[in-house]
Amino acid sequence: MRKISIDELVPGMVVAENIMSFRNQLLYPAGYRLTDKAITKLTFYSVPFVCVEEESDHFSYSEMKTYSERVRSTPEFQHFAEEFEKDVYKFKNFLNDVVEKNAPLDIQDILQDTLALLHNSSNNIHILEMISNMRQYDDSTYAHSINVALISNLLATWLHMNEGEVFLATQCGLLHDIGKLKVPEDIIKKPGKLSEAEYNIVKTHPFSGYEILTKHSINPHIANSAMMHHERADGSGYPFGLMDEKIDTYAKIVAIADVYDAMTSARVYRGAICPFKVIDILEKEGLSKYDTHFLLTFIENIVNTYIKSYVRLSDGRTGEVILMNKQMLARPLIRSGSLYIDLSKEPDAVYIEEII
Repeated sequence: MRKISIDELVPGMVVAENIMSFRNQLLYPAGYRLTDKAITKLTFYSVPFVCVEEESDHFSYSEMKTYSERVRSTPEFQHFAEEFEKDVYKFKNFLNDVVEKNAPLDIQDILQDTLALLHNSSNNIHILEMISNMRQYDDSTYAHSINVALISNLLATWLHMNEGEVFLATQCGLLHDIGKLKVPEDIIKKPGKLSEAEYNIVKTHPFSGYEILTKHSINPHIANSAMMHHERADGSGYPFGLMDEKIDTYAKIVAIADVYDAMTSARVYRGAICPFKVIDILEKEGLSKYDTHFLLTFIENIVNTYIKSYVRLSDGRTGEVILMNKQMLARPLIRSGSLYIDLSKEPDAVYIEEII
């Protein structure tokens, strides 16, 4: 048995011990053979590590999906990736100086580079595509924080917030995970199962982030977002198990951006996951956990941007997305030649496998 990070999981690996959520809900039992969808669901529940059997058979590495490959080959993506890497490097140094050297928190300065990534993109969906197609970083906390800032900016815009509120949401996203720098490396890199006490230390990173940020003269929503981005509307989150009305508005935005980035990121065995698979999980399991209005606004805007896109279904058929189904956003109407396929009326086994 070995414990590995969620980012290292590959379909076909066999779970060695029951996988539980932070609220002790059984997600997958020992002996379960992981699938791509199962790994994405574990990300949705913020499971950091999984114990797998030593001799787990798994799928060999597959080339990235055609659509992802096409995105990554564009000059726009290549420029984005270059600027993104510069931003990550600068942000890492900035964050470490704040945490380790108690340097001033000049968020206005560091945020300019992140906002430039948005302004240089031709449209919103391109930003989401480029973020999700970036390869995993060794310093993933820093890259993830920039991603969450960009996605928070988009969601706040889609919610019709004013310019100042959108800017504040972006700041909240950028600094939401600063507390992770306080989690000891020996716990993060421990090869075996974490003890209950060690899990509790992992779950202190929101409070650690709040403590760091409240030492500086910043908008209180930023510190609250660091504290509350793992809280859930149904009380199933942490560190306090707060219910919907007790959670900061900006933390609700960051929470959605946080989980979406984690679920859509490219993994070692594939490119970025199809957004319709993520939307399916968010619809089925997310509406009780996140602010309903915020989440529906977010996924409706994503689905709308893929109308007129060509997709491949799980049964091999291909077609064009022509109409969103508001009751089942992950299952729109597809035109395949002269045939119209209403995915909301198809069996669950038929779904959008990939954008092509």
